[in-house]
Formats: sequence, structure tokens, C-alpha cells
Amino acid sequence: MEKVRVRFAPSPTGPLHLGGVRTALYDYLFAKNQGGEFVLRIEDTDTARYVEGAEEYIEEALEWCGIIPDESPKKGGKFAPYRQSERRDIYDRYTEKILKTDYAYIAFDTPEELDAIRAEFEAKGDVFSYDNKTRNRLRNSIALSEEEVQQLLDEKTPYVVRFKMPIDRILNLEDIIRGTSAVNTNTLDDKVLVKNDGMPTYHFANIIDDHEMEISHVIRGEEWLPSLGLHKLLYEAMGWEAPQFAHLSLILKPEGKGKLSKRDGDKFGFPVFPLDFKDPATGIVSKGYRENGYLPDAFINMVALLGWSPADDKEILTLEDMCKEFDLHKVHKAGARFSKEKSEWFNHQYIQLKSNEELLQILKKSDLDLSAVSDEKLVKIIGLMKERATFPKDIYENGKFFFEAPVSYDEKAWNEETSAVLGEFGENLTATEFTSENLKQAIHDFAENKGLGMGKVMMPLRLSLVGELKGPDVPDIMELIGKEETISRINNAINNFK
Repeated sequence: MEKVRVRFAPSPTGPLHLGGVRTALYDYLFAKNQGGEFVLRIEDTDTARYVEGAEEYIEEALEWCGIIPDESPKKGGKFAPYRQSERRDIYDRYTEKILKTDYAYIAFDTPEELDAIRAEFEAKGDVFSYDNKTRNRLRNSIALSEEEVQQLLDEKTPYVVRFKMPIDRILNLEDIIRGTSAVNTNTLDDKVLVKNDGMPTYHFANIIDDHEMEISHVIRGEEWLPSLGLHKLLYEAMGWEAPQFAHLSLILKPEGKGKLSKRDGDKFGFPVFPLDFKDPATGIVSKGYRENGYLPDAFINMVALLGWSPADDKEILTLEDMCKEFDLHKVHKAGARFSKEKSEWFNHQYIQLKSNEELLQILKKSDLDLSAVSDEKLVKIIGLMKERATFPKDIYENGKFFFEAPVSYDEKAWNEETSAVLGEFGENLTATEFTSENLKQAIHDFAENKGLGMGKVMMPLRLSLVGELKGPDVPDIMELIGKEETISRINNAINNFK
């Protein structure tokens, strides 16, 4: 079997979308499953839409996700350079080659001339297409004589290189995910291969790069399906064997029809980018999963299942598990609907799988000020609170009572007897050893001696420590905040209700 080599080839025109992350992940999983190589190539020939910092963002995002390329602009490799803007001499060589075939020609039409023809067609209720029906009447090397073409070239007239679409051919196209389809070349137009600045368009550059870099499989979004016929013909024109293709379905909006967009994220309150991205033009920051508190392994687990089902419908898989199981043939043809609730569920599951010590390191890297509490105590707090946490910061937010005394109380949980009961219990604590087991016994003995139900002691005690009726076991809270702080909080609660 040929060596499996796949590539992820984003354009640095902005932040990496969730769909782009999934394409990169599926590329990576397929390569590793097949013992192959994963290449990151930056397609930066669209200078008009280039965004400063976008390439670095893409590399950082993939690294955070654990999707590490075997070859890239940063890492290098035997097929360098990996930026299209640095491969101009390669493209020039192949432009000369295709122009010597019957698959390409040069066109001198100006934008104004094409606009005029387009208007002429629209006036008749037709749609203009630069194709086999119109190219013979336009200003190109097919319609003009050799002398006219040479004169235009001598005059340095700007031109583009177009693909000469064959007439009346049926192309049978194979796709790993979608099976076989057919297209008539009469329905396809003569796409521009090389712009008038000499740089190739996506169509030409990507097949050159894929050939040069020995790419065996092209995994990309379904928006490129209409271009598959052209790309197969380009391989034919160059005399090259085409790679195998797999076109991924869309990631759909949480509600309604259509592709998931940033607008959906803004509307429903979730990120659509892996990391925060600051637009250099506007200064506007778009939120990312990392900064919203998602763990990278939870994030990629969630992304992987947006369109692929592993064996036995397992939901929790490590990156290593996914590499072992991934199969392109099990990728769904239908679009995958995004769910904010499911993404949060994944993060909650992975927080439970993390050790308390691992979560401590995550919290210490956040912007929370935890300096007043020892690591030993923080590890115990994490152990008590992580079961209720969706995000690491929830451990702190839901457990603020471990770090500061309550300033308000749920008045519904207090009555006339409460102050007397709590005051007497507080006095008994001075001689109690402050371990969870001892405190649990002390509460039980006090309630029994006073002929009270446990709730008559436990509820007001919790209220004085937390401010409301929530949180882990009361003896655990008391042990962690200590004797002095416990007695102080009891007294503060009693004084509050005087």
C-alpha cells in the first residue's frame, strides 16, 4: 500500500473555525491510524484577505488541540517550503507545462469587458459563464490568431491562464465518504488557474502542492465538491495520478438550517473558534474554547464526534483511542448538528477524569488569586467541588465559601430557635478536634443530646458557613476552613439575624 500522506491547508484569512479544526483532526486521525504523515500547509496566495497573525493562530490552535503536524512551515520537512507564497518558482514551472497542453489557454479579457458581456446576457435573462459556449467569442488565445496573441504579449497586456474544459465528457468521480457521482463537463466553466499577477488560484496551486508533497488522500469540506471534476481533470492534464478524495459534511447550526457560524455562537453563547482571536483591524476579540475553560482533550473529543461514530457508540475517547479507531468510511454523509449542552457535557466528563493535582495546575494557570490558600488545601477543595463543575473555574465560583465568609444569608432557612441552637453548638466546638470524622460525630452527638433532628442542626450550620443551602458535606467544609473561621462564621450568622 502507498504511504499515506494527508494535508491540512488553511488560508490565513482569520481564526480557525470549528469546522476547520474538525478537518485537521480527521486528517490527523486518518494519518496516524494508517501509520502515515500529517502535513500543515499554509495557502496564503489570497493577499487581499490575508490577516496578520492568522498563521500563528492556526499553529497555536492545532498545538493546543494536540494535533501536531509531522511537517509544517514552523517544523520544516523534505517538501519545504510549506507556505504557498514561497513556492512561486514551482508554480511558474508548472504554468509553462500546462500551457503546452490542450488543457489551458491565456485570456486577455479585462474586468470591464467581462462585466459588459455579463450585462448583455442578463438583459436577455441569461447567466454568463466563461465556458465552451462563450470562449470562442472572447479575447483569448483560442479565439485570437497567433499574431494577435503575440502582439498582446509584446505589449505586456495583462492576462490570466484559464483551464480549457473538455466538451461533452462524463466524469465519474469517486469519494471515500459519498461514493460515486457523475458530472458532465458541459456544466463546468473555464476556471482561472493563474491570476494576472502570476500567482496561481487555489485550484491550480493545491493540486501542484498535493502532487509535489506526495499527498495520497485529500480530506476537505463539502464546499469543495463542485470543484472535484476540475481537480480530477487538472491531474489528468498534468499527467499525474490523482489522490483519493473525501469530502466532509457541514457542522450545522444548533437550530434551523445551515452551516454553523460565528453569529450562531454569539446568539446562543458559545465559541466557534478554539482560541480567543483579536481582529487586528477592529480590535474586537472573538472568544475561544480555551479561554472559556474547555480542556483540550474534551474539546477534540467533542469535535471528533461531530460526524464520526466509533465502535459501540463510545463517547469518551482519548486522542490515542481515536487514532486507533478512526475510519473514514464511518464518517457520516449527513451534516452534524452542534450542541452547546453536549460540548459542556464533554468538558464536565473530562474534569471528572482529571486528578485533583492536575486540576490544581489548571486553576493556578488561570487569572484566579489562590495565593491565600495552600496547595494541600486547594487539592482537598477541588476533590470536594469538581463533581459539580463543568469548567475548572466552577470549582472556585461554586466553592467561594472556602475562600471568603458569606456576607448574606438565605433568610427562609432561619427561625427563632436557630440562633440558640447554633450558639450552643458553636460553644462546644472549642474543644473539638477539627477533622471531618470528629466533626460529623460532634454534630450527631449534639443533635441526639438535644433531642433534635439532624436537619435542625445541619441546615443552619450550613447556612452560617456557606450563606445558602448548598455545597459539600458540612464537616468537610468545617475541616477545611478551620476551627477559628468556623466559629467566627457561626457568630456572624447569629449576629446577622438579631
